[in-house]
Amino acid sequence: MRLCVFDLDHTLVNSPLDLAAMALDMRALLERTHGPLPERGERYRVGELIAHCREKHPGLEPDLWALALDHERRAVADAWLEPGALDAITGARAAGFDVALWTNNAREVTTQALDRFDLARHFDLIVTRDEMRALKPDPDGWRVIAERFMHLTDAVVVGDSWVDGLAAQKAGVPFVAYRAREADLARWQIAPVARLDALTDLPAWLISRSATGSPGRSERGGVWGAMSGPPSS
Repeated sequence: MRLCVFDLDHTLVNSPLDLAAMALDMRALLERTHGPLPERGERYRVGELIAHCREKHPGLEPDLWALALDHERRAVADAWLEPGALDAITGARAAGFDVALWTNNAREVTTQALDRFDLARHFDLIVTRDEMRALKPDPDGWRVIAERFMHLTDAVVVGDSWVDGLAAQKAGVPFVAYRAREADLARWQIAPVARLDALTDLPAWLISRSATGSPGRSERGGVWGAMSGPPSS
């Protein structure tokens, strides 16, 4: 069994969702309630703020998620389909791959986006943050995927961000970078198996991969094809 796993935001569906603004609002709420966070050279990311809250101030976690959901709801109202998205999904299936979605978005917002563009029916599995224990770049979403697809011989993760690439890398799954920033990939030492400028190029690449019999192996050598779940990270 072969599997192609897609990210959602800025990969299949685009929107004005601003994760930096979301994180700033979440940090402000944390600091209003519990005092300032330590200063550092780069901004705190959403997943880091959630992890900090879960460890130090678990009672505030639902309020942080409510802030995140508010940002997502407003952004999805103005979402648009990424060019070539449907061709990539249906082309992956035509190439012999099952198709899954792995997103940090809430299921409510994910469902709204997929229904708007009639994409949900094309997926064998949809994994949102409601099913995960931790957001990407944590690989926990792959745990959910591996429980559903227990006899994989090959898989790839397709995404636009280092977050997707690092999650895939930690899970031992090859990463296909769609218009990802090279500086971010280099910083996090992510080596994609392919780089795409157009989603319409994905099906031909998958067909080529199938023809050459590429194994389920990441650039760092993680092998998962004979496993029922991801390697430990």
